[in-house]
Amino acid sequence: MESDLIINTDAREVTGLDGTWDIIIDPYQTGYYDYRSQPNPNGYFRNRKNVEPDDPYEYNFDLSDKLEVPGDWNTQMEKLHWYEGTIWYKKDFSWELKQDKRVFLYFGAVNYDARVWVNGEYAGRHIGGFTPFNFEVTELLQNGDNFVVVMADNTRKPEAVPTMITDWANYGGITRSVKLIETEETFLQDYYIQLNQNAENEVAGWVRLNGDQLQQRVEIRISEENIVHRVETDVDGFASFSFTAELRKWSTTDPHIYDVRIVTETDEITDQIGFRTIETDGTDVLLNGEPIFLRGVNIHEEAPYRTGRAHSIDDARTLLNWVEDMGGNFVRLSHYPHNEHMVREAERRGIMVWAELPLYWMIQWDNPETLENARNQLTEIIHRDKNRAAVILWAMSNETPLTDARVQFLQEMIRTTKALDPSRLTTAALQSRWIEEEGSERITFMIDDPIGEYLDVLGVNQYYGWYGGANAPMDHLTWETIYDKPLIISEFGAGAKQGWNVPDNQRWSEEFQAELYRHTLDMFDRIEFLSGTVPWILMDFRSPRRTLPVVKDGFNRKGLISETGIKKKAFDVMKEYYQRIEEFGHGVEIEE
Repeated sequence: MESDLIINTDAREVTGLDGTWDIIIDPYQTGYYDYRSQPNPNGYFRNRKNVEPDDPYEYNFDLSDKLEVPGDWNTQMEKLHWYEGTIWYKKDFSWELKQDKRVFLYFGAVNYDARVWVNGEYAGRHIGGFTPFNFEVTELLQNGDNFVVVMADNTRKPEAVPTMITDWANYGGITRSVKLIETEETFLQDYYIQLNQNAENEVAGWVRLNGDQLQQRVEIRISEENIVHRVETDVDGFASFSFTAELRKWSTTDPHIYDVRIVTETDEITDQIGFRTIETDGTDVLLNGEPIFLRGVNIHEEAPYRTGRAHSIDDARTLLNWVEDMGGNFVRLSHYPHNEHMVREAERRGIMVWAELPLYWMIQWDNPETLENARNQLTEIIHRDKNRAAVILWAMSNETPLTDARVQFLQEMIRTTKALDPSRLTTAALQSRWIEEEGSERITFMIDDPIGEYLDVLGVNQYYGWYGGANAPMDHLTWETIYDKPLIISEFGAGAKQGWNVPDNQRWSEEFQAELYRHTLDMFDRIEFLSGTVPWILMDFRSPRRTLPVVKDGFNRKGLISETGIKKKAFDVMKEYYQRIEEFGHGVEIEE
């Protein structure tokens, strides 16, 4: 499936449009529709101003509020704290037109429905709040002064992806960077360069050109290994290739990354790419042919210390510093695609990544438009991150119901994933079912979700001791599966208010959370087919579903770290567990 997305934008000629933008809050979408609910050809995107006394324009960007981009609107203005709806953004900029050059307007993400105009002319529309997109604006720009207007609408809708109910804040706005990308008339738009998973010393991939001069000679250069491989593109600008190479493998202990240069007759670009294999063998996950236990943690794209949508390299570094301090080698980026800084920084550090789609809880599984929306978001994130060695798992969904329509929907998503990128593993956060034996305390967690047949790796969320059960030794709990596949416990944990230390390990206390972690981890040691654990969650995050005063106040409190960056007692429990796993392995009894 082809994509219009330009990848590796930081390596290209770019002009940033981040900074202060003028905004108009528009809950009735007055700037787009007239009083008959018809599109208004003279909407806010025209950026008109009253000059004469009788001019009729009832808006003015220059006299309105301001917001910083990238950033969500909810945490920049108190009056927008829980606002959902439409806000118009406008940015002025200067541009010098150049002959034989093309220009694309690129957005890292806009939540959720974005319409874009340049100098009052329509550039395009994008649906989906967590994936990048771009529009060619070469013919819309003019010498000198220009402006871009974005109509951003984060209204939740039943047919959307994600749908109406989520357990995270619906941060609205232009939440990631905006840039103008200048290219040659024919340029290297997209490429894929990774190890062939079936032949570990073979590099395989493809390149795709965009423009009029599509038949060109192309060189793939890895100077560190004195590699130069040549290929020629066809009439459609596409060429596949493979070549033998003895490369240093990317791993969690040696995250080696090569500078890979791709040179065409009209363009050239350099990317930083690691090479590794990822596969399964029965119930093991194999990195470069060796079993590895995934010492993970869940992360929401919540900014450390200040809250709001995380978006910067500094945000990524802070969050991943905490992961490393815990002893982690793996992150689940929940429950939607995170920003590119996060993925690339994880790769530099040797931290493996579970990348997830926002097919969360309830989706309109029978709606063809919802499926197409999901497939488009899947395509965009795979195209952006397909060259990142850190990404080992494409995750389809989280805690979705057991229905025939859901199985068919997810089967189609898995087929699309394998067609776009057969080199990585697929997974989903499934729900196990409890089987209680009559007259016995014995409880079996059974993993037999039918979608497990089509996945490479099983993910299961479990909260025994928090949602049901008791915070007590879990010796009576066992795990079974009908699949000979690796299992990742993709969520577990309990809520705790940082600094709330009360007697008798009461619910919501740090002591209760830490004790539940101890019992749960003891239980995990007895799961023979376990390949990884991912506690929920690294840091407390905003959620409108969490309203309990004093304890929650609009935050999900299951974090191991508070939203202000203070570690809870359970963080140290998890750290000690991962230290033991790293030294001795999973399920090994340690004599005191």
